[in-house]
Amino acid sequence: MASRGTVKDSPNFNPEVDAGTLYKAMKGLGTDEDSILQLLTSRSNAQRQKVKAAYKTLHGKDLIDDLKGELGGKFETLIVALMTAPLAYDVMLLRNAIKGAGTDEKVLVEILASRSSKQIKDIVEAYRKEYDDNLEEDIAGDTSGHFKRLLVILLQASRQQGIQHNTIESDAQALFKAGEENYGTDEQAFVTILGNRSAEHLRKVFDAYMKLAGFEMEESIKRETSGNLESLLLAVVKCARSVPIYFAETLYYSMKGAGTDDETLIRVMATRSEVDMLDIRSDFRKLFAGSLHSAIKGDTSGDYRKALLLLCGGDDA
Repeated sequence: MASRGTVKDSPNFNPEVDAGTLYKAMKGLGTDEDSILQLLTSRSNAQRQKVKAAYKTLHGKDLIDDLKGELGGKFETLIVALMTAPLAYDVMLLRNAIKGAGTDEKVLVEILASRSSKQIKDIVEAYRKEYDDNLEEDIAGDTSGHFKRLLVILLQASRQQGIQHNTIESDAQALFKAGEENYGTDEQAFVTILGNRSAEHLRKVFDAYMKLAGFEMEESIKRETSGNLESLLLAVVKCARSVPIYFAETLYYSMKGAGTDDETLIRVMATRSEVDMLDIRSDFRKLFAGSLHSAIKGDTSGDYRKALLLLCGGDDA
């Protein structure tokens, strides 16, 4: 999958030279934002970590602190996201989502629905090391009801492997009974099945469900649930179908309508640029009238826009 990113390792990479370039870009009066964004968007995250280490060795200063001191606003947020290792970034996002004023459910939904079981296990472990806290307890203390239950199931990262052919029909039946067939909704059945089965298995269940109910799974979820639970169930279903499509839609809605949800835009562009941005771009083009490139161009400005467009990596006009 790694090769589906727009950002890759830079071939003739020299961390000391890069560290010098960044130091020069921030030294003295004024900041050379262009040099900073051109350099950081053309290095992989692993290379950026080496630049950060070289910067400290050569200049005795923390690169992220210096960048924060020189840049501002959304551009700064994006650059700091790019400079943070992917696992540390997910851990920080989850911490901020539960520890700030109120809970940012959108972040909990996006990360826990889209990351692999291995990634979630790593997140839980890294969170414990970083904050000496239990992520499951923190999330459970900040959420409630079936929304909380499904988040806790996802945090176990113990989905069944592969396709259980003997339970495809019974899973589809159970979901149908829990929702469309009866008055009222048995949310627990949705939570248990969608939280515990593998993506491949769920795709088969969705096909069987469609035959049974005459509706796509997503339609039934929208009709049977609401609020945070609805958002999380939809995200789980969409990610089981296709993670890049899920992120293409997430990006589209972050820029649709009046105002831009910059936090989401930054989060997705920073975390997916090395993973599956090429697929996200191509799905975006298929789903919506226009390219991701032109959507970003029309919705952002300045150095922030320049950096996002470099991460986008091309126009599919």
